[in-house]
Amino acid sequence: MGAKKYIVDLSDEDRKTLEQFTSTGEQRAQENTRARILLKADDGLTDATISEHVGCHPQTVHNTRKDYTERGLAAIHRRKPDREYERKLDGNAEAHLIKLACSEPPEGHSRWTLHLLADELVTLDEIDFESISHEAVRQRLKKRPETSSLQLLGDTTRTGR
Repeated sequence: MGAKKYIVDLSDEDRKTLEQFTSTGEQRAQENTRARILLKADDGLTDATISEHVGCHPQTVHNTRKDYTERGLAAIHRRKPDREYERKLDGNAEAHLIKLACSEPPEGHSRWTLHLLADELVTLDEIDFESISHEAVRQRLKKRPETSSLQLLGDTTRTGR
């Protein structure tokens, strides 16, 4: 097997911090596991051995090593956010969406559809974005109990579809 790509080399201060961290028992289990992984990795153990000692999958050991080399001790406290971009629908845009969904549908339509709502949101002057998908509209309406899709968009089971 080849050499490890992500080598954990803890300073004396980092090791002491991690040892204190694991001995208190006041943190989340995932954080404790990551701290124990780093301590054992610093001792030179393999991923497979560490995973057996700590009771996790070897991929968790690999990911923790990688996170430590990229972010330092912050790797044990919090995973980096999954979302690398801002949401298009902020509070203001969401309020406009709900207001729009609760209003009468445009002329020629018996009800609002997700595509109609998305298109109408883009045309509003108060909201500053060029496009928004119908899926983003669906997800935001789904999270709002006062805007139940069956009430606002019509019950498709009753129309024979």
